Amino acid sequence: QVQLVESGGGLVQAGGSLRLSCAASGRTFSNYAMGWFRQAPGKEREFVAAISFLGVKTHYADSVKGRFTISRDNAKNTVYLQMNSLKPEDTAVYYCAADSNYSTNRDEYAYWGQGTQVTVSS
Repeated sequence: QVQLVESGGGLVQAGGSLRLSCAASGRTFSNYAMGWFRQAPGKEREFVAAISFLGVKTHYADSVKGRFTISRDNAKNTVYLQMNSLKPEDTAVYYCAADSNYSTNRDEYAYWGQGTQVTVSS
């Protein structure tokens, strides 16, 4: 079992930045690929970014490519999502997820955090 706790969400103006963190506990962190997903009101949860076990491989949704950066610190059992040039359409609850397989598919992630709200005002 892996427990995930997100933090760092909040209210920011368009064009601003936020860094989300997700602290993991319970199992060996480096054994898990990590992903960030988001869900806006009335919409399905969508993929944002993923990072492989040692951080060598990353993938991004087209909507965030060039603006968001996923990274991980295995010594701290933490994955990050640096979000720059935020837009109102980035407003959502952001979730981190973990799985023993690398994927961009939300249905393939076994463990989820509780989410953190990000609101971008125009």
